[in-house]
Amino acid sequence: MTDAASSPTGTLMEVEALEASEAVARMFAANRAVFARIAARLAAEPPAVVITCARGSSDHAATYAKYLIETLTGTTTASAAPSVASVYGASPRSPWARLCLAISQSGRSPDLLDAVMRQRDAGAFTVALVNAEDSPLAALADEVIALSAGPERAVAATKSCLASLAAVAALAASWSGDAELIRALEDLPDELRAAARSWCAALAPFHYARSMFVIGRGYGLGVAQEMALKLKETCGIHAEAYSAAEVRHGPMALVEAGFPVLALGGSDAAAASVHEVAREFTARGAAVLLADPDPGLADLPMPRCHPVIEPLLALQSFYLFAARLAIARGRNPDAPPHLNKVTETR
Repeated sequence: MTDAASSPTGTLMEVEALEASEAVARMFAANRAVFARIAARLAAEPPAVVITCARGSSDHAATYAKYLIETLTGTTTASAAPSVASVYGASPRSPWARLCLAISQSGRSPDLLDAVMRQRDAGAFTVALVNAEDSPLAALADEVIALSAGPERAVAATKSCLASLAAVAALAASWSGDAELIRALEDLPDELRAAARSWCAALAPFHYARSMFVIGRGYGLGVAQEMALKLKETCGIHAEAYSAAEVRHGPMALVEAGFPVLALGGSDAAAASVHEVAREFTARGAAVLLADPDPGLADLPMPRCHPVIEPLLALQSFYLFAARLAIARGRNPDAPPHLNKVTETR
């Protein structure tokens, strides 16, 4: 276990973020047979559609799942609105075979449980990615992928979110039989350890930020969403995440001289549009910082590896940066105002 002495800020958020590599290694070891079993069932009974059920950081892992599942298996993937079940009392009436992918840290939010139960009762094969193996969500599911992140004491989820993303990648790789991605995931714990690097170049540009954009696309969009949430949650910055394509439909009008932008590049096909938007914003005088594996382009380091994995490594670097930025802004990232560790929405 990592302790506060190895953390420059001494915050729980940073300590727990530094434990992510061990958490992911435990998750892989605990679920090898589970991934294989789920993949075998999906191969034998291919779902026509995948429905994800999640909120908060877990929903950002669901965004990542959408891009991986659709690009690797060609299976349409959509997010369920839990309130359709919990508030409106509506149940799915679909004749299609489907996979319900439920992602949660606590596995206890009532609206999520209601949505998953209705999906299961309507015939969905239900897989839960959950950190609390004794949770009601785990009891509901046909299969449980234990995130194995261990307890998180900081309100801001870090290692459990990275474990969720890694589990999504492993599930998609097993289902699709993508041998290259399967091999790359074997190195992910070591890559995460190496990715615990400094993004200190972002401290000064974002120190006094009140509003900003986080830009990603494709495999990086869910991670951009997670970064924006953590900037709100821990640093008190009104940060909004956009696709490099979607930001052109209105939000671009807000970008002017000095406007802070964090752009998440990569080595996949979607990165070119992120680079293009970053150049355009820079030309307007915006304070743009690009995370990218190309050192000739990057303001912030991102390791180059399999393009599916690069966003996770950027997120590892970001979590450590966010804890330090919060401290610099006079905030406690472990206990953000008005928030609880478990949010029980209905």
